[in-house]
Amino acid sequence: MAWIITKYLITAGVVVLVSELAKRSDKLGGLIAALPMITVLTLIWLHVEKQPEAKVANHAWYTFWYVVPTLPMFLIFPPLLSRIGFWPTLLASVVITIICFIVFALLMRRFGVELM
Repeated sequence: MAWIITKYLITAGVVVLVSELAKRSDKLGGLIAALPMITVLTLIWLHVEKQPEAKVANHAWYTFWYVVPTLPMFLIFPPLLSRIGFWPTLLASVVITIICFIVFALLMRRFGVELM
């Protein structure tokens, strides 16, 4: 139980750190947020918890493919924010990301990459 609490505290600390840095500097906050810190932490947790190498490798593999369809959200969010407000923009971004993911997964299936 102590291990799970430690994992939560470290992971939450990273998220809080990024949000605090973003308050002070848009560029620094964006740079730090763009780093795959959560993925790196997840890979560390999987390794420390003695998960098979195939499981760790698969996590990295699928993370790569799942990042691609999320990228349009970061382009759409800024112009929508000033037009329709935060919550509608966030909702629209989530919906657009889901649509992009489905289309991307169907496209990648043609190349032998199963994402769904």
